[in-house]
Amino acid sequence: MENVGINEVLNQKSANQNPTPINTPSSSDYLKEFDYEGTPIVDIVNNMILDAIKKGASDIHFDPFEEGIKVRIRIDGDLHDYATVPLEMKKNLITRIKIISNMNITESRLPQDGAIKNLTNDLDVDLRVSCLPTNLGEKLVIRILDYSMSKGGIETLGFTKNNLDLVNKMLNMPNGIILVTGATGSGKSTTVYAMLQKLNTENRNIVTVEDPIEMNIDGINQVSVNHDIGMTFQNALRSILRQDPDVIMIGEIRDTETAKISIRSAITGHLVLSTLHTNDSLNTIERLLDMGVERYLLSSAINGIISQRLSRKLCNHCKRKRNTTPFEKEVFKRVLKLDINEIFESVGCDKCNGGYSGRLPIHEVLYLDQIAKDALINELPKEELRKKVFNEHTQNSTMLEDALKKVLTGETSFDEIVRIIEIDEDLLKTYDTEKKELETFKI
Repeated sequence: MENVGINEVLNQKSANQNPTPINTPSSSDYLKEFDYEGTPIVDIVNNMILDAIKKGASDIHFDPFEEGIKVRIRIDGDLHDYATVPLEMKKNLITRIKIISNMNITESRLPQDGAIKNLTNDLDVDLRVSCLPTNLGEKLVIRILDYSMSKGGIETLGFTKNNLDLVNKMLNMPNGIILVTGATGSGKSTTVYAMLQKLNTENRNIVTVEDPIEMNIDGINQVSVNHDIGMTFQNALRSILRQDPDVIMIGEIRDTETAKISIRSAITGHLVLSTLHTNDSLNTIERLLDMGVERYLLSSAINGIISQRLSRKLCNHCKRKRNTTPFEKEVFKRVLKLDINEIFESVGCDKCNGGYSGRLPIHEVLYLDQIAKDALINELPKEELRKKVFNEHTQNSTMLEDALKKVLTGETSFDEIVRIIEIDEDLLKTYDTEKKELETFKI
């Protein structure tokens, strides 16, 4: 298998002595100079934020160091150096951001959270700001939240037809709980808000409890958590249940009490939506069991679990086809039962970020039918439960299956899904060997 990988590279070299070079961007591609002496700090901060949004950044980092502040922006999941703020402007820049974020500018010893609203009249994004004291000064991070995808509906969120049918099936149920899981920044809130948009009809009373409210939706009653006055998720939920709700959205299940109230709300006639920080659907079930939720309640309450991660999208302008390696063929054969000879790879051009432009979600959708519920209540081991809920007799698809389908359609690359999704260890060893040999014979 390893020799085949070498031969493929050598054959490519003899067939094409001048292959198209892969254009990997360096940090210098994003660096920008600002006139700190001749430009007001107000304009500098505004320009930094607006330029980062224009470049498609999801976060702006202001990292303190001895000579000032290093500014970095996260684009398509990767951080890039953007600017350096001199030491003499360090305090002014931090103060300006804290003022427009409604933070306490006299407090520099404790973490703070804030938000920037209406930076300009034309800006239709939400900016969340976090301030953290470090040994070299305060570090700020501005998170750029763009909910335009949510407004487009769940049909625009990259679900395959099969997965979209399962999600709609969950939403059409009169009660039960639907959980959206994934790491921070994986698009959970976008998915939940898109589902709320679909459920937001005249004949439903929808109430949310969030920390904080991330997107205002007409026709929905939204409640913000405030721990300083005792307005916790638990207290808010108890009050919401007396408000005759049809649909309840809980921003995040963080503790045992919130988990138990959410599950009991689902089995008493309400449709509940919430999020949880777990890697996949079966880990979500384990996490709720660890929180003390009874197994019989879980099997009765859960309609389905949507787990997701974000993958970089291949640039449509420069992606190209290549032959699959033996390892890649083996993965497609094992997972999708398909013989695949060609897939797309990243190249790189002046319109993208090293062959990638934007991100798309990779989903794992688990709809709990009666067979799955019975398997859950019978305390089957995790691997046996996985075989029961993910097989050719169910519509459920794993994250790896969804990712490979999106590789086949040219939406992302095989290298990208290996980076974000766990694959069988034996297969990964083969992959690592091939990658080393490809590097050895790199043209």
